[in-house]
Amino acid sequence: MAVYQIAVIGGDGIGPEVIEQAVRVAEAAARQQDRAELHWTRLPWSTAYYKQHGRMLPEDGWDQLRTFDAILFGAVGDPSVPDKITVHELLLPMRRKFDQYVNLRPAYLFAGVPCPLVGKKPGDIDMLVYRENTEGEYAPVGGHLYPGTENHIAVQTGVFTRRGCERILRAAFEAARQRPRKKLTSITKSNAQVYGMGLWDDVFHTVRREYPDVESHSLLVDAAAMDFVRKPESFDVVVASNLFGDILTDLSAAVTGSIGLASSANINPTKQFPSMFEPVHGSAPDIAGQGIANPLAAILSAALMLDHLGLKASAAVVRQAVSTVLAAGKVKTPDLGGHNTTTQMGDAVLAALG
Repeated sequence: MAVYQIAVIGGDGIGPEVIEQAVRVAEAAARQQDRAELHWTRLPWSTAYYKQHGRMLPEDGWDQLRTFDAILFGAVGDPSVPDKITVHELLLPMRRKFDQYVNLRPAYLFAGVPCPLVGKKPGDIDMLVYRENTEGEYAPVGGHLYPGTENHIAVQTGVFTRRGCERILRAAFEAARQRPRKKLTSITKSNAQVYGMGLWDDVFHTVRREYPDVESHSLLVDAAAMDFVRKPESFDVVVASNLFGDILTDLSAAVTGSIGLASSANINPTKQFPSMFEPVHGSAPDIAGQGIANPLAAILSAALMLDHLGLKASAAVVRQAVSTVLAAGKVKTPDLGGHNTTTQMGDAVLAALG
């Protein structure tokens, strides 16, 4: 029986609540479908840990994480501590240290989930967004000059490399090649950001020549934002820079009914380092501790983890179970218009696993 070592970082807010449901579902599916064992190691790294120790993780934290096959992550962030500590000392460094350059965020309109857009049927919206995850606009390059004076200057530098652009574009093209529609949209803003996005466009046009079987085109990010609302069904695989991908995937979550359904994977395709899987929704401190958070984004993120580990049958069964529960409409958390709890939704998915 295959055994996989998984680090679990529940983190802040609703993170621990939703991640425990994902653990329950992933463990059951892996055992039933692929005869695999998932061994969980829970790490208490969070804002509470920071307040106690003055750091988000121990000195050997990164070395600890390197030993795992994957990381299941809840959320990080708390109003009592600035994001430049919580996010910038744990979440973002993890993506860079472990070279998790592929941020994959699916968006699918499930049966039983009301769509805020008129006339959209289940399955009409079905896209994969590939977001560059280690450089671009979120690269920690910049600084302050003359702080505290009227001449205060802040410089924030976007970093685009040919290698970084090429590898995320190639990953997206490979995914598009495997999809029925074989269609890819590259998001740009090179009419204004002529250097960084200009390089992005150059690499896109170079890489696309290797994939003549994939229908591909480039779209300005402002036009893409409109089309994510006007005609989201026109998108299949979307590839974007760090900032553009981040913003557009919040929008794709909204048009598919709830950010409580938005899953994500932070992938190191070489498996030299562990990949990390997390719901998109963040720590949601306003509802933390109430037991009403939707765990489906975390559960679907765990399905992406199972895929990455090679447990394809397990991943497929988890997604089908989520689809079954949503279509039945008997169990709904408040974000979906119901009154059920986090645990009740987890129980429903477990029951649907069969």
